[in-house]
Amino acid sequence: MNKATGSLKVFFEEPFWVGLFEREEAGSYTACRIVFGAEPKDYEIWQFILENYYKLIFSPSIDSQAKIKGHVNPKRRQREVKKQLADVGNGTKSQQALKLWQEQKKAEKKNVHAKRREEEKQKLFELKQQKKKEKHKGR
Repeated sequence: MNKATGSLKVFFEEPFWVGLFEREEAGSYTACRIVFGAEPKDYEIWQFILENYYKLIFSPSIDSQAKIKGHVNPKRRQREVKKQLADVGNGTKSQQALKLWQEQKKAEKKNVHAKRREEEKQKLFELKQQKKKEKHKGR
C-alpha cells in the first residue's frame, strides 16, 4: 500500500507571506512555493487550496527516504508539530526540490532565448542576401 502525505507551511519571508506545499508519495518528494502577499486567513488558505491545488506546478520529484512510523506518542507528535511551526525556513528537501525546478526552468528559458536569437540572425542574413540579389539585378 502506497502512502501519500502532503503538507502546507505558511511563513513570513520578508516582505511577503509564503506558502510551501510539500507532497511525498511512493518514495518521491515534490514541493511548490506560493507567494500570498498579505497575511492570509485560515479560510482564505482553505479556499485557495480548493480552487488552485490542481493548477499548482510542483517541482520535479527527488528521492525521499520516508520512515514508516507506527503509533507515535501524542506528546511526541505535539512536540514535532511545535518544532515544525517554529521552523520558519524551507526544509532541506523542499529547498533541493525548488532549486532543481528553478534550474530546469532557467535552462529551458536559456534554450528558448538562444533559439529565438538564432532565428533572428537567420532572418537578418536572408534579408541581406535578398538585398544583394536585388542590387545585382540592377533594380
